[in-house]
Amino acid sequence: MNIGSFKLVNGQLLGSVATLTVDLPRLGLRPVESANEKAPAFEIMALNVARKWVQIGALWEMTSNSTGEVFYNGRMEDPSLNEPLPVMLFGDDEDGYRMVWNRPQARRENMDGSRQTRQRRTKADEAFGEGNATEDGQLAGADEDYVPAF
Repeated sequence: MNIGSFKLVNGQLLGSVATLTVDLPRLGLRPVESANEKAPAFEIMALNVARKWVQIGALWEMTSNSTGEVFYNGRMEDPSLNEPLPVMLFGDDEDGYRMVWNRPQARRENMDGSRQTRQRRTKADEAFGEGNATEDGQLAGADEDYVPAF
């Protein structure tokens, strides 16, 4: 889902992000200069209510395995957010960039930390199983659910 856009303005990448509950009308992407190969490519900066630029996230350069396209992956974080906002940035300096968000998939792990594998459904799994109604449509064991008055 597209949630924002950035354009090169006077040599700086400026843009905004808006969702139903997040409205960041003034953002900047500040390039990070570092010899560390694990350093992010950009810091995500926001103009706060006091009109000061504050860092709210970072983006790391990635390359798509399937297309070879370069994109940026990271997240925005702030105490005002319920949880970090995972984001990706696609595009280029000439045409601009679009920021997208995807809901992270829950990781399924076993107790030992190994990843859980998907099990194939069988025909029996698609059935409703045993019901809780009698042949005449009455609730089976209905009298067991009766809670007596004290």
